[in-house]
Amino acid sequence: MLRAFLIAGRFLTRLPLPDPGAVSGPDLGRSLAFYPLLGVVIGLLVWVTGRLLVASGFPSIDLAAVLVLVAWVWLTGGMHLDGLADTADAWIGGLGDRSRTLEIMKDPRSGPFAVMALVLVLLCKWTAITELMGRGAMVSLVWIPALARVQLPIVFLTTPYLRPKGMGSDVAAYLGPVDTWSGAALVLALSWLFLGRQVIFLALATAMVFLLWRQSMMARLGGFTGDTAGALVELSEALMLVTAVPLE
Repeated sequence: MLRAFLIAGRFLTRLPLPDPGAVSGPDLGRSLAFYPLLGVVIGLLVWVTGRLLVASGFPSIDLAAVLVLVAWVWLTGGMHLDGLADTADAWIGGLGDRSRTLEIMKDPRSGPFAVMALVLVLLCKWTAITELMGRGAMVSLVWIPALARVQLPIVFLTTPYLRPKGMGSDVAAYLGPVDTWSGAALVLALSWLFLGRQVIFLALATAMVFLLWRQSMMARLGGFTGDTAGALVELSEALMLVTAVPLE
């Protein structure tokens, strides 16, 4: 279990975790169950960053929220933001054509649609974080990254993975359904303990994004890629942050 956790942690974060050594397909499949728990780790570090800034008497909430967001992006290495950018370019530039959409996703360059998507999502996140910090209501920052990453196992369990040589191909081939569902259920239960009824609204926001995203992916591509999974995480985090503000 520790090895699977380290593999997941080195893939999803930039934390200096120990090297688990050579990684096989089954190792990657087992690591999927720990994606939601890695979301908790990310959330805890984001929350700690925010609490330290507030406790230090940082003179500007707006600037403190920027630093919290910078820490959040650094922890993930911007991996999901990269997926959002590629998906935005491909989705609009693909003009409804499956092969063109997949081709654009492989292009490392970012077009105007990618830039617009990144700016709008980060702006939503920053504004919501500013509001939550200003109200002293930051506990949701722990659980929003976790709830967003609960979707990743569900995606692999319910949606075809499209790239046979992509990073997720071994995960899809070797995942353990029982362990994967268990990891997601554990994080959902923990979030309920700490957030109470608030988690219902956050989960509903996440479910809405997931259902719309999956319907769109299946209609356009017949499945998902790593980029579209990253876009799902970013869009879900942004919507949950916006949803959390009026709940506080």
